[in-house]
Amino acid sequence: MKVEKFKVLLYLKKSGLDKSGKAPIMGRITVNRTMAQFSCKLSCTPGLWNPRESRLNGKSREAVETNAKIDKLLLDINAAFDSLLERKGEFDAASVKDAFQGSMKTQMTLMKMLDALRDEVKSRIGIDRAKGTYPAYDFTCRTMREFIETKFKTKDLAFGQLTEQFIHDYENFILDEKGYAVDTVRHYLAILKKACKRAYQEGHSERFMFQHYVLPKQTVKTPKALCRESFEKIRDVEIAPHRTTHRLARDLFLFACYTGVAYSDAVTVTRENLYTGEDGKLKYRRKKNELRASVKLLPEAVALIEKYHDDSRDTLFPMIHYPSMRNHMKTLAVLAGIKENLCYHVGRHSFASLVTLEAGVPIETISSMLGHSNIQTTQVYARVTPKKLFEDMDRLIKATGDLKLVL
Repeated sequence: MKVEKFKVLLYLKKSGLDKSGKAPIMGRITVNRTMAQFSCKLSCTPGLWNPRESRLNGKSREAVETNAKIDKLLLDINAAFDSLLERKGEFDAASVKDAFQGSMKTQMTLMKMLDALRDEVKSRIGIDRAKGTYPAYDFTCRTMREFIETKFKTKDLAFGQLTEQFIHDYENFILDEKGYAVDTVRHYLAILKKACKRAYQEGHSERFMFQHYVLPKQTVKTPKALCRESFEKIRDVEIAPHRTTHRLARDLFLFACYTGVAYSDAVTVTRENLYTGEDGKLKYRRKKNELRASVKLLPEAVALIEKYHDDSRDTLFPMIHYPSMRNHMKTLAVLAGIKENLCYHVGRHSFASLVTLEAGVPIETISSMLGHSNIQTTQVYARVTPKKLFEDMDRLIKATGDLKLVL
């Protein structure tokens, strides 16, 4: 359809003053030779109205709030017009009126879609979603709602109002104004991308906004693991008998080094997860992703379990809350005289590299013991140490020693 004229005019209906003396604001849409009138569902003091600008004069509270609503209204009308134009069909002024008046009531909006995704994840916790997945969706909804209210002075936007620039503006908002890290921003944008993709697939959006947008690259960091010298210092450090929680923190950390069990699992696994016998194993479902992890227990790990054996307690180890655990690990680093930034999860990294990979355990086996869903995650955790690299090269040289190079 060829559009020769598109115009939106706002005016006051001075003959319909309400009890407070305010006049209703009306509108008229013109498309080519067709016109359609509508009520803006707004009113203002007649003396503040500027007919040339279709806005209120001044910076009073009434003027600021009403002008913001007018901007939102004009944004909705233009979005409805653009949507009809993209369909390349015949339409008139009444079609634009029906489209924008129904857009926020009948169409799926951005916040409705994000809220639906968040509620969907919440309902799937314990089935095929881990509890730790939910906060990212919840914080995405919060930051997006704050961004929309800050930039557009409204609580929601229809998908027809969005452009690819909207993505960049949201990215800058959470990077610069909120001060979040790039990896956090990438996570929020991935959820926004998922919402836009579903809206496009379900017909709520005329286009997929992320078609030409590339998510920021994820920062790949080599996990920190202890060297053997630092590990032995922590293992052998002398702790005063009265510091019982410090001793417990040290032993839980060593248990992580010997088994790769994360903190949330170490303080909750019970004797039901323990399989004794010659081939002693620990089998449990990880709290992070509900996947099963299985690890053969080293004698050192068995000794730690027996050290804290108590039939009156369901769990293998006494409970120590994570803030206390974090503080005690800092104290242990000082007592052991090591400079590494020590936290419980370093023990899991040390198991993946120092205890298993350097001992020649295959990466596939380590992945199963750690309870990873993707072996690529294990490849990041279990870093290839220089010692392992040189040992592998020595095996290669020995295996190829009888080969002769023929040119």
